[in-house]
Amino acid sequence: MKEIKAFIKPNRIQRVIEALAENGFKSMTLSQAEGTGAFKAKGARPSLDFHVTDSPVVKLELVCQNEEAQDAIDLIIANGKTNEQGDGIIYMMDIEDAFQIKTGESLKKKQG
Repeated sequence: MKEIKAFIKPNRIQRVIEALAENGFKSMTLSQAEGTGAFKAKGARPSLDFHVTDSPVVKLELVCQNEEAQDAIDLIIANGKTNEQGDGIIYMMDIEDAFQIKTGESLKKKQG
């Protein structure tokens, strides 16, 4: 299984969510965040909480089967990019397993 974390501009998040959902990625977590990096976006401002100049971002997190990960990444890129710099970044990590809280059932597909 893979965990995908994507940091996306707020004005593109709705497109990304809709594209993912239309392609079978229905479970994800969204968080409002502040980001700082090499590129300073128009509208970057001093953070009220941290001593950095930042830009608002949305952190999207989802877990999927290994064979689905590249499709999810392609959808995020296609729907999250703009013609400007600083569109965000995507991280992908290995997940050993995940479990339903209600049933304790593993979400990892059984290896044939």
